[in-house]
Amino acid sequence: MAKTELAKTGKKVKHKVQDSEPVLKGTLLSVFLLGGFLILTWAGVYFLFLDRF
Repeated sequence: MAKTELAKTGKKVKHKVQDSEPVLKGTLLSVFLLGGFLILTWAGVYFLFLDRF
């Protein structure tokens, strides 16, 4: 089986270990607000279409 170049040289790759997870509450709130805005916009356009139909 073929070995990778990294395995041939014997070098070890060190991975950074992140101590704590980032707080994503603001991201979740932003996604909900954007989703709500899009849903309200689409509903408004749909009902405007029905009204003019």
